[in-house]
Amino acid sequence: MSIGTNIRSYREEKEYTQEKLAEALDVSFQAVSSWERDEYKPDLDKLLKLAEIFDVSLSALVEEKRKLSMTKETIYNWEHMKTYVKTTARNLQLSDTLKAIDFAVAAHEGQTRKKSDVPYIYHPLNMACHALSMGIREDEVIAAILLHDVIEDCGKTLADLPVGEEAKEIVRLVSHEKTNDADRDAVMKAYYDGIAASPKAALVKCIDRCNNLTTMSWGLSRARIYRMIGETEKYFPRLLKVIKGAVEYNDAAWLLQYQMESMLDIYKRLM
Repeated sequence: MSIGTNIRSYREEKEYTQEKLAEALDVSFQAVSSWERDEYKPDLDKLLKLAEIFDVSLSALVEEKRKLSMTKETIYNWEHMKTYVKTTARNLQLSDTLKAIDFAVAAHEGQTRKKSDVPYIYHPLNMACHALSMGIREDEVIAAILLHDVIEDCGKTLADLPVGEEAKEIVRLVSHEKTNDADRDAVMKAYYDGIAASPKAALVKCIDRCNNLTTMSWGLSRARIYRMIGETEKYFPRLLKVIKGAVEYNDAAWLLQYQMESMLDIYKRLM
């Protein structure tokens, strides 16, 4: 698509009229109309402002969009993943995991992933499958993975969780209070310091981050993507080092580092 077509597409996606966009850019609506008809091209300063307003990269705005393939928000069916995790938990006699999975499904009912219709439970189930595929078999770890967001997002407390104390402690460590721009750095430092004291909590958090990195292109704004990249580079090398220090997690640490760094490199090249 042309620059004009891209401008129109992003404008309509943001539900801006030509007049509203023109006002934001301090130009006439006729100028916006001429851009969208490809009669004229915006100057560089206007292109940069358009990219900021639409929350996209400059390249996304000016490059021709090629429909090489359809993207998809999910790879696996969440109900199939639920069946797999339950069956595996029964076979391995993971009692906390069996209790956690039904609790998590009920707690997240009606919730969806950001900017999508994907049921939120897809996320913890995907993480649980990720852990099992790496050979992680500890009951408390898989249970904590399934429950890792229920305190932050579902209004649950540690006392509500139908699992043992070790799983509860992992969930406590990977849950954090709400932040704002003023206190975020201090809250995040304390949060990651706590996680770094526990190899199992570090493992859960790294699996969580890998999963979030794979979905942030459609689930987060451009500003939030930049923030996630920065926080990943700042805090996660330490967590990976903690995981590597636990012999039983050596293979998982290698795979998690590879996935995390590969995703970061891809995003930075495309951003």
